[in-house]
Amino acid sequence: MGARFRDAGSVRPGYWFRPKRFGFGAVPVTWQGWAATMAFVALAGLLANLVTHRDRIWLVLFVPLVAAYLWLVAVKTDGGWGFRWGEDA
Repeated sequence: MGARFRDAGSVRPGYWFRPKRFGFGAVPVTWQGWAATMAFVALAGLLANLVTHRDRIWLVLFVPLVAAYLWLVAVKTDGGWGFRWGEDA
C-alpha cells in the first residue's frame, strides 16, 4: 500500500499533472504544475480586483485565461483526462 502512495505523485518526464484518482480532472505533481496553478490563481485574483463585475470586459479577459489554463493542464497531464473511479487511475 505504501508503494501506491509513493508512486501517486510521479509522472513521466515532460508532464506536470496526473489524473485524479476519483472523478474528472488533474492535480499538479511537479513544481512546474504548482507554479502554473499559482500563476493562474494570482492572475484570476488580480483580474477580479481590477475589473468591476458590472463591466462585461471581465468576461473578455477571464474566459481566455481559464481556457488557456485548462488547455495547459490537458496537454501536460500524464495519462490524459477522463472520468476515473479508483484503482484504474
